[in-house]
Amino acid sequence: MNKDALTLIDLVRQAADTFSDSPAVFDTDKTWSFAEIGAASDRVAAGLAADGFNPGDRVGLYCANSAAYAICYFGILKAGGIVIPLHLLYHPSELAWILKDGEAKGLIYLGHFDEQAAEICKKATCLKNVYRLGSGEVPEGIKSATSLLASTAEVPRPDLDPKESLACILYTSGTTGKPKGAMLTHRNLVYNTFSVREAMKLTPGEDRILVVLPMFHAFASMVGLLFPLCHGCSLIPVAKFDPQGLLEILKTHKPTVLPAVPSMFNALLRMPEETVPLFDCLRFCISGGAAMPVEVMKKFTAKFGKVIYEGDGPTECSPVTCVNPIGGETRAGSVGFPVPDVEMRIFDENGGELSTGEIGEICVRAPSVMKGYWKQPEETRASFFGEWFRTGDLGQVDSEGYFYIVDRKKDMVIVNGMNVYPRVVEEVLYTHPQIIECAV
Repeated sequence: MNKDALTLIDLVRQAADTFSDSPAVFDTDKTWSFAEIGAASDRVAAGLAADGFNPGDRVGLYCANSAAYAICYFGILKAGGIVIPLHLLYHPSELAWILKDGEAKGLIYLGHFDEQAAEICKKATCLKNVYRLGSGEVPEGIKSATSLLASTAEVPRPDLDPKESLACILYTSGTTGKPKGAMLTHRNLVYNTFSVREAMKLTPGEDRILVVLPMFHAFASMVGLLFPLCHGCSLIPVAKFDPQGLLEILKTHKPTVLPAVPSMFNALLRMPEETVPLFDCLRFCISGGAAMPVEVMKKFTAKFGKVIYEGDGPTECSPVTCVNPIGGETRAGSVGFPVPDVEMRIFDENGGELSTGEIGEICVRAPSVMKGYWKQPEETRASFFGEWFRTGDLGQVDSEGYFYIVDRKKDMVIVNGMNVYPRVVEEVLYTHPQIIECAV
């Protein structure tokens, strides 16, 4: 199979044909087959095209984990559009800025966020069509997404260049200033789906991914959405992480793989002993998004008998770059080996390669590395040593090829796998009427 010639649309259509009657998404009220997800996303694509959306147009997606998220994501792609996933915890003014910066023509949002969407629409005047998902009254000036899902228009067949055509723009603050839009092409993401499939030894038609991480996040977007629906694995979307609520999901749907961030694994450690047998369905767990404390990893394996394989990867790399070998030796504190089709090296500040054990910047060369930052050519140039993307992570590699992340190059803290910056916290504090001055 020539991966260079494939788009995500090709992969999801192949999966819909090959696994047509197999369960694709175990949603709260319905189990969707691959054929049903394929048909529904076709209708969304047709509806968008009928409403005037053209290949290359950007569409914001503001929705919690669900079958609807998957259907709309692939519907936008099938129309030739570019998805801009929106962070559910960002303030509406931040989201409006992202949509304006991305020159988004449309927005699809979950009705639960009516209030936020109204504020976004006031500021993001670039939006031409806004669609509301879910039941309930549709606000004036907004279209019901039912019109998309019920479309009988012709399904578009956009002519895309996998290497050049963008599939999504993922906004990431990286380490400084306003969020930057990482431009990920179809080729970038197609390659990473294959890398995940091979490195994590996931089996089409058998593995079920429990998606507790938000799908707008690069890690969950790849491991919990794009990979499974492009390669025949099922996903179980969870709108909000709740340890107690997960027990019923484990009992009912029996997921085989749990990708999560360290704080989630730490929360699960507090579950009562009588709940431990419910975790037997899991083959293993994957940790990313933040450094996994060694003690948490040890305690989790001791309590549940499940190995946590730590991996890593920045948004700009689609994002998975490395993981500890599944079924092999897991080294505490290590993010493992590069996944297939990915090269990793340690460079000094001048772009010179360092030796084994020396600490420097982790750099990545791969077909999954982004095209660049949206409308930021200088930031793009500064993020590369030639073909090598500079991750901003300080790390080292041992004599057997295991990589270790030491720290970020710039000041930053990580909360639940998300980057948090002192300046952003200060900006929020300053909005409080009783705070005169603050410093973080």
